[in-house]
Amino acid sequence: MKKIEAIIKPFKLDEVREALSEVGIAGLTVTEVKGFGRQKGHTELYRGAEYVVDFLPKLKLELVVADANAEIAVEAIIKAARTGKIGDGKIFVSNVEQVIRIRTGESGESAI
Repeated sequence: MKKIEAIIKPFKLDEVREALSEVGIAGLTVTEVKGFGRQKGHTELYRGAEYVVDFLPKLKLELVVADANAEIAVEAIIKAARTGKIGDGKIFVSNVEQVIRIRTGESGESAI
């Protein structure tokens, strides 16, 4: 099993969710996060005063999928989240040793 963590622009959430749904990925956790990479923030104007926004708002998506579905899920996220501009985000894929569904006690891929 693989855990996929994707940092994306907030306005791309619906497109990514739909793309994952189309390839059969059902479960997804979304967290509002802030951060920066090569963008290094930007300046904004508020009530006539200019100020620097160091940490930009992003969304962190987390999903656990079977090994066979990992590449499909990653490709769906890339296709849906890409704008071609700086700040599109990152995807991290890591191994998951075990998954347990609390309600039923199921474990392994059947618990996904």
